[in-house]
Amino acid sequence: MSIVDAHIASWCSSPLGERATEEAWDIVANAAGLVTGILATLDADYEIEGDIAVHRTTTVETGAVMKGPLIVGPNCLVAAACLFRGGCWIDSDCIVGPGAELKTTLMFQGSKLAHFNFVGDSILGSDINLEAGSIIANYRNDLADPRLRINYSGKTIESDTLKFGALVGDGCRIGANAVVAPGAILAPRTVVPRLGLIDQRTRS
Repeated sequence: MSIVDAHIASWCSSPLGERATEEAWDIVANAAGLVTGILATLDADYEIEGDIAVHRTTTVETGAVMKGPLIVGPNCLVAAACLFRGGCWIDSDCIVGPGAELKTTLMFQGSKLAHFNFVGDSILGSDINLEAGSIIANYRNDLADPRLRINYSGKTIESDTLKFGALVGDGCRIGANAVVAPGAILAPRTVVPRLGLIDQRTRS
């Protein structure tokens, strides 16, 4: 079982799981290609314009900015002034609130961004809630060497990956104005307190 499988129960049965077996940071690096491949398989329940597909049951408010490749599934709410870019896949029953930004992110069923959130280069499991202002950062601007180096299950994982936000397990809750530093792996049902910081970087 991969790290992604252990954190997201529906990964293997999803269109993503059928196409990607790498670790989370490698999957994210190819997110645009994955989304483009899935676009070609969608049915008439989606309104497709270029490389953007939105399910006909989803509500898109005026002022939302959607840049492809992008798939937004059934019964979602895409609020005013939110932004999608860099290759995003949104499962069913999700909410991307006002002023929120998703960059190169895969988001599973029932997850919600309240408003004024940033999520970069990440995989979000099912039934996750990000309260207002919470951030999942994707680049180690604070370090001379920003390459991925994280502590997971007592081991150090290293990669040449420069941009990776987080793998967030099913059922996590991230409080208002909290920050998840790049390279985080959050176990299912993790609770990050308001104003909290999660930083799993292994210092050299």
